[in-house]
Amino acid sequence: MRKTLSVLGSCFVFAIAAALSQAQEVPPASPAAPEAAAKATPADGHVIHVTAPHLIDGKIRGPFHHYCKIVSPEPFIECLLYETEDNNAKLVGVEYIVAKTVTRDEKVLPKKVWKKVWHDHSVEGVIGNIKILDMSADKAKEFADMVAQTDGVIFSLWPHGAKLPTGKVSIGTMVGHAVHQ
Repeated sequence: MRKTLSVLGSCFVFAIAAALSQAQEVPPASPAAPEAAAKATPADGHVIHVTAPHLIDGKIRGPFHHYCKIVSPEPFIECLLYETEDNNAKLVGVEYIVAKTVTRDEKVLPKKVWKKVWHDHSVEGVIGNIKILDMSADKAKEFADMVAQTDGVIFSLWPHGAKLPTGKVSIGTMVGHAVHQ
């Protein structure tokens, strides 16, 4: 009987020790955990906040919240597009902003393609539809001057009013852009 109680007691102590060690184990970090954020990712750096309406499927929509980052100095800028600035807003589109020296080179992009899907940011700035947020006036002017030397193409990924993306991608453009066939 003593031997049985001794074995049971040892098992009990072992079970408690195991339970305590499991309780003290830290679960693996979730992607949102600060430890996970230490490693740089391609999503980092989309901190330039701009709003502008777009012409999508023949209708003016927006203004869209663009969170942009400068990928390279030509310039090449990419923007993630959201309908709101809420931290749980859904990604509804992407805009690529590229130096005119690249987009207007017919070896890179035929003129008929440029006219159909790209828009001139120097025109968009003159119209006054763009608002650069969260930046000093000097920095905003510097960014606007850089963007004026670019063209943009917008890929709208989430149809207006749809509960889910449908797989249809629309090419949006700036309000006021004349699409040439």
